[in-house]
Amino acid sequence: MGKDKNAAEDAVYDARALGGGKMLALGFQHMFAMFGATVLVPALTGLSVSVTLLFAGIGTLLFHMLTKWKVPAFLGSSFAFLGGYAAIAPILEDGSASPLLPYACFGVACAGLVYLVLAGLFKAFGVRKVMRFFPPIVTGPIIISIGLNLSSTAIASCNASWGVALVAIVVVIVCNIWGKGMIRIIPILMGVIASYAVGAMFNQTDFSAVSQAAWIGPPVDWGKSVFGLFTGGEVDKTLLLTAAITIVPISLATIVEHIGDICAISSTCGQNFVEDPGLHRTLTGDGLATSLAALFGAPANTTYGENTGVLALSRVYDPRVVRIAAVLAIIFSFCPKFSAVISAMPAATMGGVSLILYGMISAVGVRNVVENQVDFTKSRNVIIAALILVLAIGINYSPSGAITFGAVSLSGLAVASIVGIAANAILPGKDYEFGRPEQGASSVSFKV
Repeated sequence: MGKDKNAAEDAVYDARALGGGKMLALGFQHMFAMFGATVLVPALTGLSVSVTLLFAGIGTLLFHMLTKWKVPAFLGSSFAFLGGYAAIAPILEDGSASPLLPYACFGVACAGLVYLVLAGLFKAFGVRKVMRFFPPIVTGPIIISIGLNLSSTAIASCNASWGVALVAIVVVIVCNIWGKGMIRIIPILMGVIASYAVGAMFNQTDFSAVSQAAWIGPPVDWGKSVFGLFTGGEVDKTLLLTAAITIVPISLATIVEHIGDICAISSTCGQNFVEDPGLHRTLTGDGLATSLAALFGAPANTTYGENTGVLALSRVYDPRVVRIAAVLAIIFSFCPKFSAVISAMPAATMGGVSLILYGMISAVGVRNVVENQVDFTKSRNVIIAALILVLAIGINYSPSGAITFGAVSLSGLAVASIVGIAANAILPGKDYEFGRPEQGASSVSFKV
């Protein structure tokens, strides 16, 4: 498939032309972008940060291998399964991890296998038939909602110190708009460094844990892994089944999010990854990475919107720089001191950077709708977009933050995705066919 002319302008598809040093800096930029959110999930569930970093890196490399090294996606910790962890293994009152975490990890490992089932459907029936259920009028608002739902966490972090956050925001903007050469393509990394330094000068950081952390340590915590179930005594088979029944349905929502993310990356890079290497490969990579991580006691993996935002800002679309970030994550998972340095980063620093990155995700969703010429004079399209946006954002910011059906808790994005797909399938007037441009309305696919 060809490349979108707009995306190709000033874009870099082969980072080797930049040189090894610049590629390494780009890799660090991607790693910093994913780090804050990736380590937050183990903090909320009681899982190990080091194991999480290790399998974020391994999962990303596995994903790249299975997608023929073509898709510039980073796989970090998924927030979608937090409700599942909380239902099976909630954090104890003293803040320590629940001894039932291995059972929750078993449920997540089973959820990852659901991806393989859908991947088989894509392979058997072809992407065109399945993608009829995921036209731009569905995927565009979903992508927009992903960024808007994340926005509150960015603002909450910025509230810790708007001065420090503004340093990150201003440096990112200045480097991206007026920067020259390498400075222009690593605005996120420059923003993190500048804001971190300012935060340190104004005592916004606590380095006490850094001095106590070891330089080298194995990222292993067998007691929280699925394997730990079979080495620690008798296994509660009923609880295993309960964990699987509770957590597996969440995968149906995360699969829709995965499709939205791949569409966002495709739109950002101007390359149709939905067809080549294909959703059957991306789903397989994401699913196997999730199952593998869960088996060893790490959170479920998912394609990261933060790194899509980095792609949009840097305009370097070479998957090699993402793989460098994955290798760096693996290396630093063996360095507790590095994890402590990153953990000491001012919350406002990540808040300022995230504010821009999350906005970029929503902007990509708007671009998806515009470039595919979705016709909003059609009532069906207005209704579908309205349902997705209101459900995704409204439920997310409601007091409960989710809708609960028995033991299953669905996020606003999950509910919105399901409702959007159903509404598109039911309402009359469907004229979208993936990969075949037609005149008028929402029938135009990615311009590749």
